[in-house]
Amino acid sequence: MSQIDYPFDAYPFDIGACPSPAYVVDDALLRNNLELLRRVQEQSGARILLALKGFAMWDTFPLIRQYLVGTTASGQDEARLGAETFGGEVHCYSPAFTEQEMQVVLRYADHISFNSPAQWQRFRDNVSEEPRQISCGLRVNPEYSEGKVALYDPCAPGSRLGTRAVDLEGVALDGLEGLHFHTLCEQNSDALEHTLAAFEERFGRHLAGRKWVNFGGGHHITRPDYDIDRLVRVIRDFKARHPHLEVYLEPGEAIALNTGYLVCTVLDIVENDGPIAILDTSATAHMPDVLEMPYRPEIIGAGEPGEKAHTYRLGGLTCLAGDVVGEYSFDAPLSIGDRLVFTDMAHYTMVKTSTFNGMRLPSICRIDEISREVRTVKTFGYEDYRQRLS
Repeated sequence: MSQIDYPFDAYPFDIGACPSPAYVVDDALLRNNLELLRRVQEQSGARILLALKGFAMWDTFPLIRQYLVGTTASGQDEARLGAETFGGEVHCYSPAFTEQEMQVVLRYADHISFNSPAQWQRFRDNVSEEPRQISCGLRVNPEYSEGKVALYDPCAPGSRLGTRAVDLEGVALDGLEGLHFHTLCEQNSDALEHTLAAFEERFGRHLAGRKWVNFGGGHHITRPDYDIDRLVRVIRDFKARHPHLEVYLEPGEAIALNTGYLVCTVLDIVENDGPIAILDTSATAHMPDVLEMPYRPEIIGAGEPGEKAHTYRLGGLTCLAGDVVGEYSFDAPLSIGDRLVFTDMAHYTMVKTSTFNGMRLPSICRIDEISREVRTVKTFGYEDYRQRLS
């Protein structure tokens, strides 16, 4: 294997200071995002929650809770994690709750959004019997979306997510204090403005007597080209029309967007219609959105195929034939032992990893925002794999 010196000034952190593979979150970049989100809260009057389904690295929660009001969960375990490690408000939504899960959710959540009137009717007595004050709402389907990937479109025909306006005809919403919609995915504030118009057209008559509206997630607020002024205007205008309503946003991706990396190592190079570098990571196990979205993540120092002198296909370690990240070009030939650094690998990464093929999960690291030192937060081994299976 080649012995390579990784100069600190060539990367935003010392890539030789962490295990491989490893997710590495930069505290300075994370704080930059949080400062922007605080500005949105202050200027718009909205309350922003961390969606744990997108980013749940709880070692960072002491930093994040300085800026955001709480967390939003997709079920009992996320609700408990939010309550125990973050604090503040705990919101929870699921397409359906079981009796056993609801018992747990009621211990930790203070806001619960039900997917259907039937779920609300099933559990409303459980809620009323709870000594804690819990505010309940209904997720609705505005039947409007500008999403371009069907897999991530909650308003697609036949969607199971949320209740349509037609299905609320003759349905009493007494006892429900909020409405919740989620239609966006990595979108700008213009999509929210259009969605909000559809929401008010279909559900405006149900807003009287409510206390809050949750605008869901998918708001790419911390993306460089995101129109924050428009977002603030849209929220302020909505609150002016409905001054009795609290507005919530629950982005997961925007919190950790462009704050993290995945460091990996070249293990071998084989030939088949061009050179193929086999990495100690995996698209399907460690960065599944590369295949599900799909998208091509960037690598520091790499270019498009053919852009630089040496082009390689980068593949993972699993037996899945399609476990391929993509094609990249480099100024110099790759060698066994070289480390590569994928960018924007904090959100929807460690929350979606698997141990398929017995792959060990990447370690988790943080970069100190002042010293720039890399600290390893967590490593994973055989027991993490074994305990999942029996």
